Amino acid sequence: MGVMGRILGAAPTVTALGHAATGMAEIFTQNATRRMELDDEAHARALTQHGQEFLIQREGRFDAFVNGLNRLPRPLLALGTMGLFIYAMVEPAGFGLRMQGLQMVPEPLWWLLGAIVGFYFGAREAHYLRNRVWPAPRQPDTPEPLPDPASPQMPGPRPSDDFVDNAALRDWAATLRG
Repeated sequence: MGVMGRILGAAPTVTALGHAATGMAEIFTQNATRRMELDDEAHARALTQHGQEFLIQREGRFDAFVNGLNRLPRPLLALGTMGLFIYAMVEPAGFGLRMQGLQMVPEPLWWLLGAIVGFYFGAREAHYLRNRVWPAPRQPDTPEPLPDPASPQMPGPRPSDDFVDNAALRDWAATLRG
């Protein structure tokens, strides 16, 4: 057997040793790629299970009322803050008196208010993050076309056609395509 035969004959042994070393290393440190795959699977299962709750649409008067109440906090906070500035300019003495009253509120009550507002807006942000429409992944075997040097279009990534729910972005993408 020549040198090449000995080298080629040793390849399965080297491969087996590589698998054994990988297996041994994963005993002491976890495989990060596998951990990400498992996390992604668990996230997908949780989203699927969570989505099952919303398959039945209940649009009664009570649901419409609660949905209306859910839309009130942000505008009320914004308009109320603007109202405080206007009140401070129109009636400075009354505003000062009320601010002194707010100073008498105990600190644990401020923490409770902060937690309530934080959880409300955090839940709202989580809701929009969960219900976000993600663009379809690009296929790795389809290369992006090279830009025409004479084209007046902007450099950089081209907009995708995933703007089905936003007319302004669809129009913008159409103008970039030319």
